[in-house]
Amino acid sequence: MNSLKAFLLASIFFYSNISLSSNVDKLILPDGFKATLFAKDIEAPRQMIEGKNYIFVGGIKGKVYALQKDSVDGNKSLNSVVIASGLNNSRGVALKNGDLYFSEVDKIWVIKNIEELLNKDTEIVKTLFNNDLPSESWHGGKWIMFGPDGQLYANVGAPCNVCLDGINKNPVYASIIKLNDENEWNTVARGVRNSVGFDWHPQTNKMYFGDNGRDWLGDDSPSCELNILENENSFFGFPFLHSTNVIDPEYGDDISKLDEEIVLPVLNIGAHVAPTGVAFYNGDSFPNKYKNTLFMALHGSWNRTKKSGYKIIAVQTDKNGNILNVEDFITGWLEGQNVWGRPSAPLVLNDGSLLVSDDKYDAIYRITYEL
Repeated sequence: MNSLKAFLLASIFFYSNISLSSNVDKLILPDGFKATLFAKDIEAPRQMIEGKNYIFVGGIKGKVYALQKDSVDGNKSLNSVVIASGLNNSRGVALKNGDLYFSEVDKIWVIKNIEELLNKDTEIVKTLFNNDLPSESWHGGKWIMFGPDGQLYANVGAPCNVCLDGINKNPVYASIIKLNDENEWNTVARGVRNSVGFDWHPQTNKMYFGDNGRDWLGDDSPSCELNILENENSFFGFPFLHSTNVIDPEYGDDISKLDEEIVLPVLNIGAHVAPTGVAFYNGDSFPNKYKNTLFMALHGSWNRTKKSGYKIIAVQTDKNGNILNVEDFITGWLEGQNVWGRPSAPLVLNDGSLLVSDDKYDAIYRITYEL
């Protein structure tokens, strides 16, 4: 029996349209929207990507999953397959030309023709694609995506709460980078403390990314951010300036010595809300107001007197990328000061529905809209 068959025998059942827990019914959405439990018992899921027949999921606890799509709208139970395990914080997944890429803290792996292997019940073997990334675990998880230019992008967080390591030790720290055709990393954005998700506007092709603000400056400062990358190699302020106008008490005096402009955030989204995954809506199943809307997961605070975040927000933009409105899209994970789930990443499916992963509840939800 090959390893794939063994995984199938040990696979986890999940259901596409039946809520198996009353907790899912606690989620609050705008009128006409409905949340159902798409997958359960997926260990700490984060980033997701859709293939032809499978949805692939990266997990913080070292597993990468393949979820069948055959019966998303049916009643029968399906199987999930663990296609890689024993990894170091394997939260990032990406697809290109049928090949699945997934990240560890310091490595990126690839499985060629992943769906063909799954369909043929062939043993799955991963191949090392890149091992030229820092190994520090603090802010070390990688979100990976192929951009409109076909290049692979990744985040590299600062290995600290606040420090100069990205300037004095390794310029790749506190940045977003992309892999060029020579398998070398180029810097895209600098001074980014910890971006855990980015995506490109469907009309402008500009990158929008979240950034987690530093800790230990009080309950309400500094705000976490949404940023837009207008020009590659731009500088976004860390560790000297946080949010729009919060000067760092340790490093802020050096702002006057900088010989470049600090790009300010386009949106402050609240202190300690911890933005993680993001996804632009380009489907046709939701009302027209959600066209070009960025869905953003606010994973939630851990060092705030009163908890904040724990929701999905909708950042509505126009065809030119200007922000029109910001509103809560999914809430309910936070009940008073009790938390039962933490949304971690959205994914817009080809059918226009939305998936949301939850790395505390070990689940994935599907959001649909009915007139």
